[in-house]
Amino acid sequence: MQNKKIQKLEDKIQKLKQSIAELGSLRPGSVTQQIAGGPGRKPRKYWQISYTYKMRSRTDYLRDDLVEAVEKETLEYKKLKKIIDEIIDLSIQLSKEKIEIAKKSLDSNT
Repeated sequence: MQNKKIQKLEDKIQKLKQSIAELGSLRPGSVTQQIAGGPGRKPRKYWQISYTYKMRSRTDYLRDDLVEAVEKETLEYKKLKKIIDEIIDLSIQLSKEKIEIAKKSLDSNT
């Protein structure tokens, strides 16, 4: 019973690891459209990506023709983060199962 549970968890983890390899280009951050201009000025719209990398916040401006590609990269990055969280959750469960089996094994030997 316990071994089946462990195998099931290991299989899920392996599938998630394989899905990481299928991801495209990655980029952290959020793409937003900003509007510049003050009173009496014509509003000007522009795109930017804001992100934090190596403990530093950054903002880069984007040309209109690059917005779609960069948004795809940020979505891929969000998928990666979600997959990593799932792997960690499953790995914790797997570790707990292995510990439980080890405890039962020790108890049965004494």
